[in-house]
Amino acid sequence: LLSGRDTVGSSNMENDVSLMFHQQLFFISENLVTEDVAALKFLCMDLLHLSKLEGVKSAADIFRLLMAQEYMNAEDTFLLAELLYRIKCHSLLKKLGYTKEKVQERLHEKGRVSPYRQMLYELSENITNEMLKEIIFLLQNDLPKRWGSPSALDLLTLLEKQGLLTKDNVEILEYVCKAVSPDLLEIIDCYKKAKALDGSGQLNLRSYVCIAEKQGLEWHKSGITIPSLYNFLAESLKYRDVLEYLRPHRVAQHIHIEQAGKLKIYLQLSFFFSFLQTISSYKMDGPHRGFCLIINNVNFNSSQRKGSCKDAEQLERVFTWLGLDVRTYTDQTSGDIIKLMQTWQHVQDHKGRDCFICCILSHGESGAIYGTDYKLVSIRVLTSHFTAKQCPQLAAKPKLFFIQACQGNNIQRPVYVDTDGPTPDLPSMEERVSLSESIPEEADFLLGMATVDGCVSFRHVEEGTWYIQALCSKLQLLVPRGEDILSILTQVNEDVAKRVTPSGTKKQMPQPAYTLRRKFIFPIPVAPPPS
Repeated sequence: LLSGRDTVGSSNMENDVSLMFHQQLFFISENLVTEDVAALKFLCMDLLHLSKLEGVKSAADIFRLLMAQEYMNAEDTFLLAELLYRIKCHSLLKKLGYTKEKVQERLHEKGRVSPYRQMLYELSENITNEMLKEIIFLLQNDLPKRWGSPSALDLLTLLEKQGLLTKDNVEILEYVCKAVSPDLLEIIDCYKKAKALDGSGQLNLRSYVCIAEKQGLEWHKSGITIPSLYNFLAESLKYRDVLEYLRPHRVAQHIHIEQAGKLKIYLQLSFFFSFLQTISSYKMDGPHRGFCLIINNVNFNSSQRKGSCKDAEQLERVFTWLGLDVRTYTDQTSGDIIKLMQTWQHVQDHKGRDCFICCILSHGESGAIYGTDYKLVSIRVLTSHFTAKQCPQLAAKPKLFFIQACQGNNIQRPVYVDTDGPTPDLPSMEERVSLSESIPEEADFLLGMATVDGCVSFRHVEEGTWYIQALCSKLQLLVPRGEDILSILTQVNEDVAKRVTPSGTKKQMPQPAYTLRRKFIFPIPVAPPPS
């Protein structure tokens, strides 16, 4: 038994923990906007009674309901972490002691949001305002005659209330998605495959493979290793599931059931190769490949980026060869760049094209590039103009951004090799921006940076920058071989990493970040490479 002093000390500690927990909840609640609260309500519909959720006015109300139902407490905050992860409020996870990667690692064992609810929410995130209007028109006989301006989540909730949409019947979604945007059917199809259950109520191997098509790339991108993926699958599945899945692949006859170790190896290898084979490619066979913008900032108030015109000319030749309609803009101020993004965001011709590419050549700082007026423009702001909601014509299409600019400026310039950073007396950003924060959270983006955060990138005053010259060289070499863009960028990394400044002491390493869902492969041009 505890002594009186121990009891008092323990009580004070518990009070401190409880106070800290409620302070965390208050901070998180205060940093969630109306749309976030609506998303949380929707994701909790399988956990909390609808009548209680209808009275929710703030995130704090939801937190109180979850605690009352013992879904979370000061010792176990994973459900809240999962919810924040689902609505992409990753910056708030650190308040709970989590990171995006830590949540991803534990979702398979502790996740509470159902696959059905996840599927509906993902659909809502990919439904643009124009799509929503079309869906409401198609369903007008099933909807209230007088309905204001519902969101996609409002519409899905109403369909559930009317019994037209359930976890076992998603036909109405398939009907409207097929009519409005067939790409959305992929989300529903994956859910239906993953819903296949075996007798014990556990997902079978085929379902895990389907889930991995969507989740595997995310895990890989976040640094979760293939062995950990192997272990998760090996421990989660039953041997008969393995045999059931492997038999059509004509390898089951080679497995000795009594040899558990070998069976686990076959499980791991079968899943891994199935996973690799199921990653498909983006559609790149349309009548028009897409637009390629090149922003080439050469002349600044007190300096000139010599060699940049060489980069711009090479990019224009290569991307024209690859079938893109190239537009080049020179010496753009920060305001010009923003206006340019806004203009191209609303170009209707995107609809009939396969992809969109933007190349920016300028000075830069962490997470941003400079206009010729020496004012910073956030890379995140630039890319966010082309999300599915902001630019519906490019929804589900790959959007590639290549940024040739320093992400720091703490080295001296050699005589013949210049750096793409501002002069030392210019103000710099106090905080660095991680690369993952420079691209939108949604799918289908790739950001190719000339250098890692905080470092300079090098430019030869006559031959151009290391990164752009390597990029153009590898595109011409590897596109005719059928290589995908990530494989090409790996080769670019290798090429640039081998280069050194004339002093032999300075090097550079490019860094890509991406949310691509499929392989991006340029069709092989009929004409030979331009150089």
